[in-house]
Amino acid sequence: MNLDTLYREEILEHWQNPQNFGKMRGADLVIEQVNPLCGDQVTFFFKIESGKIKDVSFEGSGCAISIASASMLSGVIKNKPIAALSKITGKNVLSLMGADKNSFPPARLKCAFLSLEAVRKIGQMQAD
Repeated sequence: MNLDTLYREEILEHWQNPQNFGKMRGADLVIEQVNPLCGDQVTFFFKIESGKIKDVSFEGSGCAISIASASMLSGVIKNKPIAALSKITGKNVLSLMGADKNSFPPARLKCAFLSLEAVRKIGQMQAD
């Protein structure tokens, strides 16, 4: 699958119609992540219950890749144990997007992994 096809299908669909988009009222945890290279930013809102992500939503602005990644990742982590979040890799995120490490130039990989960096902060907070 070439990048043009990828943009038209998966990424553009999630960018234009992101899942779990919007500020969550009464969130137990809010995590913000910014890509200093391009200014993309994402804020995740979490409801946590019994060590699991009971609900998740996000807000953000940025390129199609960063918003699509947040949309896809938010769907995957819902109802997952917090401990499972540390096992999600960049390769997993790219796979969700129908891509691999060769699909994007290095600077665009940072966009794809912006949400993953935010989600990984939960595990770090739990370890502290």
